[in-house]
Amino acid sequence: MQRLTGLDASFLYLETPSSHMHVASVMVLDPSTADGGVTLERVKEVYGSRLHLAPPFRRRLAEVPFGLHHPLWIEDPDFDIDRHVRSIAVPAPGDGRALSTLVGHLSSIPLDRRRPLWEVWVIEGLADGKVAVLSKVHHAAIDGASGNELTVALLDLSPEIAVHEPTEEWHPDRKPTEVEMLGYASSSLARQPLRVARALARSAGAAVAIRRHNREEPGLDPPPSPFSAPRTSFNTAITPQRDFAFTSLSLPKVKAVKNELGVTVNDMVLALCAGALRRYLDGRDERPDGPLVAMVPVSVRAEDERDALGNRVSSMLATLATDVDDPLERVRAIHDGMAEVKVQLKAIGADTLGDWAEFAAPALAGRAARLYSRTRMADRHRPLFNVTISNVPGPSFPLYSIGARLDAIYPVGPIYDGGGLNMTVMSYLDNLDFGLLACPDVLPEVWGLADGLGEALDELVAAAGVKPAAVRKLSRV
Repeated sequence: MQRLTGLDASFLYLETPSSHMHVASVMVLDPSTADGGVTLERVKEVYGSRLHLAPPFRRRLAEVPFGLHHPLWIEDPDFDIDRHVRSIAVPAPGDGRALSTLVGHLSSIPLDRRRPLWEVWVIEGLADGKVAVLSKVHHAAIDGASGNELTVALLDLSPEIAVHEPTEEWHPDRKPTEVEMLGYASSSLARQPLRVARALARSAGAAVAIRRHNREEPGLDPPPSPFSAPRTSFNTAITPQRDFAFTSLSLPKVKAVKNELGVTVNDMVLALCAGALRRYLDGRDERPDGPLVAMVPVSVRAEDERDALGNRVSSMLATLATDVDDPLERVRAIHDGMAEVKVQLKAIGADTLGDWAEFAAPALAGRAARLYSRTRMADRHRPLFNVTISNVPGPSFPLYSIGARLDAIYPVGPIYDGGGLNMTVMSYLDNLDFGLLACPDVLPEVWGLADGLGEALDELVAAAGVKPAAVRKLSRV
């Protein structure tokens, strides 16, 4: 039995009928290397044998009475893998668009809180004979980095399916009584005044450090502030509907441009998204005068926390410089802005967000989120930010699942009222695999936006004068 941290629990409180707080990924598998293929029964067999490598998969929530404190994780005494792993066929013609439509529909369905907060869909019927696997896990259980570690634990380095014997026997928990949960809550709440004092001291120190830095560097532009983002058509209240699109870009091309300009891969990801968004908004004749603002999740996981699950994440607001016409100048502006963001994030401290999330009152936080959604408050103020953009580093070597080679893995991040678009990317082998999730009622052409990513990369390659030889040099053989 384990209490959720305030940061983990906040993803439960933020969930509403239109904003679902699960993260997901779509693996595209080539079953030609799998002995016996990739079937529902084989997936259940392999995943079932590795549940000890994925602790969240057997944990369910136990809510504290009256919402007095954050919920508990308990080892589910009623766990049944058949409730979590299912199969479905993609409709004809089984192409990428048909797959994305199905993924969008499955992403619009919230997870059942009466069970461990995950599910896997084995998707058959793809036109090229491949199989897709959609995995959904609630954000309360994992963040991007820990979710990546969890995914890798369920994969293999070769078509041979490795055997991972558990070191100890798993035992389900007895569900605690209401009296026991109230006792746990009371004990924890009694320590909160000291935690509040500590959080206040850290926040005050961070404010002083940022103020000092801004005085010492008066020529630098500060990062965007909350609610400074311009309004767009996808920065409004959303509905439960979801559309998904995906694309893969050449990582060697991205690195070649990165090397030419002296920036980072993450700067390039932001620049690619910025270029695609400019094209999308220009096509709708609604590009705003000011630059779009991205919310960028940042892992604050220390080296000794690499195997820890749950959320160790902060966030920062970054300019996308979409008001800059020259693509190379736009990349440089993003790079300079991110450098300043990192300075301020360091001053604020890795634990500040988690410190304050610890004091959220569950009953009030959940009601406030639902009221905000129900009254469409996102339509009545400037956006907190315009788009969520996340870059998750993935493996540079081939992986296999159920004996099938992993061809691509497309991430699926959550969206919210006021932020109806998520653009997440994971690197794998020589590709950057982008997954775009949007609410179709506020952003109806998500595939056009995905296509714009490739056009943005071609534009940067041409503007930077990157030669084919430079790209080949960075490609893995």
